[in-house]
Amino acid sequence: MAIKIEMPKLSDTMEEGVIAKWNISEGDKIEAGDVIAEVETDKATMEVEAFDPGTVLKILVGEGDAVPLGGIMAIVGEEGEDISDLLEEANNANGGASSSDSESEEKSSEKKSSDKSDKKEFDPILDDVESGKGKKEESSEKTSDDGRIKASPLARKMAEDKGISLTDVEGSGPDGRIIKRDIEDYKPSEAKKDSSVQVPSFASEEDEEIKISQMRKVIARRLSESKFNNPHFYETIDIDMEKAIKARAALNEISEVKISFNDIVVKASAMALRKHPEINSSWLGDVIRKHGDVNVAVAVAIDEGLMTPVLNHTDKKTLQQISAETRELAGLARDRKLQPEQMEGSTFTISNLGMFGIEEFTAIINPPNACILAVGAIRDVPVVKGGEVVPGKRMKVTLSSDHRIVDGAKAAQFLNTLRTMIENPLAMML
Repeated sequence: MAIKIEMPKLSDTMEEGVIAKWNISEGDKIEAGDVIAEVETDKATMEVEAFDPGTVLKILVGEGDAVPLGGIMAIVGEEGEDISDLLEEANNANGGASSSDSESEEKSSEKKSSDKSDKKEFDPILDDVESGKGKKEESSEKTSDDGRIKASPLARKMAEDKGISLTDVEGSGPDGRIIKRDIEDYKPSEAKKDSSVQVPSFASEEDEEIKISQMRKVIARRLSESKFNNPHFYETIDIDMEKAIKARAALNEISEVKISFNDIVVKASAMALRKHPEINSSWLGDVIRKHGDVNVAVAVAIDEGLMTPVLNHTDKKTLQQISAETRELAGLARDRKLQPEQMEGSTFTISNLGMFGIEEFTAIINPPNACILAVGAIRDVPVVKGGEVVPGKRMKVTLSSDHRIVDGAKAAQFLNTLRTMIENPLAMML
């Protein structure tokens, strides 16, 4: 009996996956446990294994295609087996026909598309129809029974890549279905007059359009939600780094792993969080959850965006443990090998741009955390000691806080505890 291979849920925030690579071809025989594909999620590129043996009868999506959760990626069974029912189910589950079906459909509809394009270009009453009575009828024609706009997977992908709303495109395929040619022939001026304001596009030959990755989409969505839904406020404090610099040098003479200034900030933050549980909290709508564990996430920059691996029970770890684990997680992040569980459960986040010479910045809170700490570079500055101006080493940190959870005084108290810890490194040993 033929079985379908569906897009699995590979992370807690995943809504769809992109086929990064197929390791199989139609006609291949596979066994349970074989790695059949690599899928790019919002957090990492992960391997997908087969659960059942059989022959690959049909691959329904190509590399680079996005597939919703539960969408059918391939069909496996016995050679020669009838899979027409599963193909129809896949068509409905994936929101359209397979790529091969779409291509044939598009070719058969070319003449119809051309006729419709001419009609649309020269019909003097089209704009009135679109902005008036005809709008409801057009909408019902363009959507299927479940409310989805009728469009081939290829057309959907092209529209997404070009930033075109399918609601603005007239379909020339069967029953008004939107196909490849409709997207190719689409002009922004054809959009409905009552649609949202169109941003003018000024393109030149030197411009480059880059496809938005799953990770970038999720970063954009989550941080936009955080910035606009969570009332941020910011407090900055200046920290004397003289003793921390000396302590780090001494520790690195005996430590098996190199301890960075960021490791010291992580350790000090974890200990300060234990003393200030309001900062180690989350807003859950009807309640505020004060977390029993201190799990610090460390922002790691990669080419595709930003990842935040989590150091669980950070307050209970030594500086050596923090250093070793941070390096390991950062390496996995840059190789896109982090597992979902390594990025879940954070209660506080630290973002450090000091290595780039950034002296001070503000960061957007990483939901569902209440706060995020932005760490700047260590600066050479003149300071007054004993009535004399002498060279000093200072570092600014800025705490972004969710005002629904944290008040200004509580944030200030946390920052003062953090400063005390860093300015007196021996306090972290107690």
